[in-house]
Amino acid sequence: MAEKDKPAAGSSELDDLVASTDTGSRKLGGLPNRILLGTAAAWSLFQLWIASPLPFMVGFGVFSATETRSIHLAFAMFLAYLAYPAFKRSPRDRVPAIDWVLALVAAGTAAYLYMFYEQLAQRPGAPILQDVIVAVAGILLLLEATRRALGPPLMIVAMVFLVYSLAGPYMPAMLAHQGVSLEGLANHQWITTQGVFGIALGVSTSFVFLFVLFGALLDKAGAGNYFIKLAFSMLGHYRGGPAKAAVVASGMTGLISGSSIANVVTTGTFTVPMMKRVGFSAEKAGAVEVASSVNGQIMPPVMGAAAFLMVEYVGISYVEVIKHAFLPALISYIALIYIVHLEALKAGMRGLKSNNPVRPLLNKVIGFLTGLIGLMALSFIVYYGLGWLKPVLGEATPWVVAVVLAVVYVGLLKLSARYPELEEDDPNEEIVLPQTRPTLMVGLHYILPVIVLVWCLMVERLSPGLSAFWATVFMIAIIVTQRPLIATFRGRSDMAADVRAGFQDLWDGLVNGARNMIGIGIATAAAGIIVGAVSQTGVGLVLAELVETLSMGNLFLMLLLTAVLSLILGMGLPTTANYIVVSALLAPVIVTLGQQNGLLVPLIAVHLFVFYFGIMADVTPPVGLASFAAAAVSGGDPIRTGFQAFYYSLRTAALPFLFIFNTDLLLIDVDIWHGLLIFVIATVAMLIFAAATQGFMLVRSRWYESLLLLLIAFALFRPGFWMDMIDDPYRDMPPAQFAQALDSLDQGESLRVEVAGLDDYGDPISFFVRVPYQQGESPSERMDNLGLMLMQEDDETLVDMTTFGSPAQELGFDFDQRIVSVKVPEDGRLAKEWIWLPALALFALVVLLQRRRRERSSTNAASAA
Repeated sequence: MAEKDKPAAGSSELDDLVASTDTGSRKLGGLPNRILLGTAAAWSLFQLWIASPLPFMVGFGVFSATETRSIHLAFAMFLAYLAYPAFKRSPRDRVPAIDWVLALVAAGTAAYLYMFYEQLAQRPGAPILQDVIVAVAGILLLLEATRRALGPPLMIVAMVFLVYSLAGPYMPAMLAHQGVSLEGLANHQWITTQGVFGIALGVSTSFVFLFVLFGALLDKAGAGNYFIKLAFSMLGHYRGGPAKAAVVASGMTGLISGSSIANVVTTGTFTVPMMKRVGFSAEKAGAVEVASSVNGQIMPPVMGAAAFLMVEYVGISYVEVIKHAFLPALISYIALIYIVHLEALKAGMRGLKSNNPVRPLLNKVIGFLTGLIGLMALSFIVYYGLGWLKPVLGEATPWVVAVVLAVVYVGLLKLSARYPELEEDDPNEEIVLPQTRPTLMVGLHYILPVIVLVWCLMVERLSPGLSAFWATVFMIAIIVTQRPLIATFRGRSDMAADVRAGFQDLWDGLVNGARNMIGIGIATAAAGIIVGAVSQTGVGLVLAELVETLSMGNLFLMLLLTAVLSLILGMGLPTTANYIVVSALLAPVIVTLGQQNGLLVPLIAVHLFVFYFGIMADVTPPVGLASFAAAAVSGGDPIRTGFQAFYYSLRTAALPFLFIFNTDLLLIDVDIWHGLLIFVIATVAMLIFAAATQGFMLVRSRWYESLLLLLIAFALFRPGFWMDMIDDPYRDMPPAQFAQALDSLDQGESLRVEVAGLDDYGDPISFFVRVPYQQGESPSERMDNLGLMLMQEDDETLVDMTTFGSPAQELGFDFDQRIVSVKVPEDGRLAKEWIWLPALALFALVVLLQRRRRERSSTNAASAA
C-alpha cells in the first residue's frame, strides 16, 4: 500500500506547504520579522479603517476607490517581496538586500496613483514620461511578485496578453488587431482603472480582505478546532464516520476559509489519519479530504472571494449571488457524504466508538425536533422582534442590539465555562470521540459573529464590506475577552496574563489575515492585466469567433470547451484569478452564442459555471495542488489521490451543466415552496447520480442498473428535456401579430422571439430574446411600455425604432432588425414536473431489483454458515 511506502508529512512540513502557497515561506527573525509582521498588521488595520464609518464621522482618512486600491496593492507587493523568496535556493531566514530594494520600489509604483492622484486626474489619457516609466516598472515588478507568490503560470498568461497587446499587427489574420503603443499600454494598464487597478482589485480591497481577516480571527479564536471536534462528535461513530465528519468539518471550515489548500491541511491533519484508521486507503482518505475542502470554495458566504467578484461582474446584489449559489453547494456536500457512506458500505467499515450516552431513537427524534422548533422560534422572535423594535427605538436601535448581543455573548461564555475546554488532539494517538452536547455547548459563542454577518447581509442589507466590518469588530471583541471571561467563570483567572494572551491572539489574527491576502491581492492585480488587455484589444470578440468555430455552433460543445479551458488555466492559477480570467474571456461568449442557439442563459449561471470548473482544477491531476497537499498529509501517491478526488468530484463537475440547462437549481424565478420541492428532488437526483458513478447502491450495481440510475438522475434534474418532446411549451404566432402576442401574456410569462440583423461588423447575425410581460391595458400600451415600434414591409416585420433606455433596447432590439419568429407560451401545457413520476417509478424498480439481490446473498451467506 502507498501509505506503507511513504510516510505522511510532519506538521512542520505541512506548515511549510501552506506557507509556500498562502502566506510566504520565509521565516525571519529580529528586525526584518518585526517589519514584516508590523506591515501585515498595519494593512489589516488600514482595511478596517476604510471599511468603517469612522473616516466620514471624523472627517479624516477618507480615500477614493482608486486611492484605496493603490494603497492595497502597495501593501501586497511590499509583503510579497519580503515573505516570498525569489528561488528555491534563496535564503528563507533573511531578506537579501535586492529584495528590500524591490519591495520598496514595487510599493512605490503601486502607491503612485495615491501619491499623484490629483495630478493624474488633471491629465486623463495623456501620460507624461514619468507616468510611463513608473507604469512599466510597476507592471514588471507585479509580474515578478506574481511569479514568487503564485508560481509562473499566471505570470506567463499575463505576459502573453501584454505581448498580444503590443504585437497585434503582426499576429495571424484571425488574431490580428490594430495594436497599442507602449505609452498607451502603460496608461491603460497602470494609470487608469481599466487594467491592474480595475474591478478585480477593487473587490479585493473593498470586500475580500475583510472576509479573509474575519476568517483568520475566527480560526485564531479556536473556531476551526471547534468545527472539527463538533463534526466528529456528531458523525464519528457512524459507518465510515471519520470521513463523514471530514466532509462536514471541511464544509464548515470552508465557510470562513478562501483557500482549499489551507483547508486540506487544517482539517486533514486530524481527519485523514482517523479515516485511515477505520479502513480508508491513504489515497481514498486524501481524496475525501480534497473533495470536501475544495467544495468549501463553492459554499457561501465567502466562496473563495468569487462571490464578491460576481456582484460586480454580473451586476446583482450579494444576497442574490448567495441565493443562487447556495442550493448547488448544499446538494454537492450532501452527495459527498453519501459517496463516503457508499465507500464504507462497499468495504464493510465500522465507525469509531461513540462516547455519547445511549438514547432510544424516539428520544433522539424528539430532541432533534425540539431543537429545530426552538431555533425556528428564536429566529422568528429575533427577526420580528427587531423589526418591531426599530421603529420604536429609532436611532438607538444599534446600541440596544449591541447590548443584547453582549449579554447573549457573556451568557454563552458562562454556559461554555461549565464544560471542559476543547483540547487539540494528536490524531496519531488513540482518540476517544468527544460527547456531542459538551462539545456543542463549549463553542456556541463562535456562531454569534457569523449570525451578525448574515444578519447585516440578509436583513439589514448592508454592503458586504460594511457587514464584514461589523462582524470583524464583534470578532475582535470576542478574541480579546473570551479568555479572561471564561477563566473568571471557571474561578481560576490570571486576568493580566489572559488579557495579554487575548491581545496576542488578536495580533496573530491581524497578521495571519493580511498574510493570507498577499496572494489574493497579487492575483487580482495580475488578472487585471488580462482583463485590461481584453478591453483594450477586443480579443473577446476574436475568442467568441474562435470558440464558435471550434464548437461548430453547438452549445454543449462550447460549454465543454469552456470547462476544459477553465481546468487548464486553473492548473496554475489560484481560484480567484482563474475565475476573473475565464469569466472575462468566455462568460460573454457563452451568453452570446447561447442567444444565437436559442438557449437564453442568465449571466449568473454562466459565471457559476466558469467558477465551478476553475475550482475543479485544484483537484485535477497532474497539477491539482490540493491533491498534493492531501497526499503529503496521508502519505499516499499524489497522482492517484488526484484521480480518486476527481472521481469523487464528478457530481461537482455535473452540476454546472445541469444548472445551465435548468436554472431552477439556482432558484431563479421560483417561489419558496417550489424552491423547497426543487431542493428535495435535486438532492435525491444527486444521490442517485452518486450511486450510479460509484457502481453501488444497496449492493454492487449491474452495468445496466448504473445506466438506468444515470437516466433517472438526468430526468429528475432536467424534466423539461423530456416534457418538451412530449408537449411543446410554445406555439407560433405570425411576427405581424407581435403586439397581440405580447398582450396575451400573463404576469411572469414571456415571449420567445427570434431576431435577425447585422452585428457591429456588418455581418448577418440571428439571436433569440425572451421578451417579458409588460404592464398595460391594451396591446399598443404594452408595446409603448416595452419601448418597441415595428413596421411592416412586404411580408416582413421590421424594427422601426426603440425608445432610449427602454426594456426593448436592453434586450438588444435595434433599427432595421427583422422579427423572424414569435413564440407564445402554450396554454394548458402539462407541468414539466410530471416527468418526475415515471422517473421515480423506474428508481423504485432498480431499488426492488437490488433489494432482492441483497436478500438472496444474505440468505446464501446464512445457509453457508
